[in-house]
Order: sequence, then structure tokens, then C-alpha cells
Amino acid sequence: MANTAIFIAMLGGVLPALLWLAFWLLEDRCQPEPKRFILFSFFGGMMALFVALQLERFAMDYLSIAAGTGAFALMVGVVEEGSKFLLAYLVALRWSVFDEPLDGIIYMVTVALGFSALENALFLYTPLMHGEILRTIVTGDMRFIGATLLHTLSSAAIGIALALSYSKPAAIRRMAVLGGLILAISLHTMFDFLIMTKGDVTFWVFLITWLGIIAALLMVERVKQPARDYC
Repeated sequence: MANTAIFIAMLGGVLPALLWLAFWLLEDRCQPEPKRFILFSFFGGMMALFVALQLERFAMDYLSIAAGTGAFALMVGVVEEGSKFLLAYLVALRWSVFDEPLDGIIYMVTVALGFSALENALFLYTPLMHGEILRTIVTGDMRFIGATLLHTLSSAAIGIALALSYSKPAAIRRMAVLGGLILAISLHTMFDFLIMTKGDVTFWVFLITWLGIIAALLMVERVKQPARDYC
């Protein structure tokens, strides 16, 4: 039973993330990134989850941060967005494959989807182990349209900051990344806090997240504009 639950949970977590990844990779079809670096980034996102879980456990145990509070939501936002950016930097952003503005967005989103894939699998595992099929389906659906997009949107914010500052001096690039990271943390914190404390606004939180994704895609089109003549 446990092996079956693990398999189904991984399938339910990874497949939706791969669907979103395929969609985002279409944005980079003119000059696609090396497949091995996309793979590194996706698995790097999974590693970022393990880093984040350890840091979150430390914060709850030793900093006395209680679950369900504003401080908890902020801590999760800082830890998870920081972990995703760190892994994206280690596996892709510091290498020569980051050679055009759009690459920053693609690698950040890929890491975010790897992170979300494993996180979703962990959320699906518990109801599967208890034979709660309906709860498993509802959990999968809610994470597909909510949490997965939140991770994508927040990481895309950092990627867009990288893209818009790509040709700028190093000091400006660092400031842009810091601004993107602060925005990502803010989005993540507000999403988690509202979902945890204001259950009646879940629809509106999800709607705003979807609108954020649309805004991010419009920014991607702006980033792609100079390269369109070569596609």
C-alpha cells in the first residue's frame, strides 16, 4: 500500500508540474535551453524543497514560530523563495547557459515547478495512505490551480527582474534581483497568510494569482520582443 501511495503521489505531483513546464518552455522555443540544464533545474527545485523543510523545521523548533501566524507565513515565504533562488543560481544562473534575458525566467520557473512537484506529492501522500480518494483529488486540484501557480508566479518575479536587468551594470542587477526576491517573498507571504487565516477569500486569492500569472506572461512577451526577428 505504501509503495502504491508513493507512486501515485509522485505521479500526481510531477505530471501537473510537467504540463506547466511544457507550457512555459514554449515561450523559449526560438532559442531553447539545453535539456540537461532544464532537468538539473527541475531536480534542483526538488532539492530546494528539502533545504526549505529543514530550515522551516529549525525556525519552528528553535525560534518559536507558531504555525498559522503572520510570522509563520513570512518565514515560509523567506525560506522557500530564498531556497528556490539559491538552487536556481547553483544549477543554472551562474553558468554560461544563462546567455539571454529570457533564460532567467525559464530557469526560475523550472526550479519553482520542480519544488512544487515534490511538495504536491507530499501533500497527496497522506490522504492516499488513509484511502481518502476524494480528498486526494480535491487536494490535487487545489494545488494545481493554487499553490503551483503561486510558486511559479513568485519565482517568475525574480526571473523577470533578472531579465529586465540583464544588460545593466552588476550593481543594478544585484538591486533588481533583491527587488524581485522581496516581491516574491511578499507574494508568497500574502498568499499563505490569507489562505491560512481567511478561508472565505480563497477564490479571490486564487483569482489574483491567476491574474498575476497573466501579468507575468505579458512581461515575458516584452522580454522576448527584441529577439523575435531571429525566431
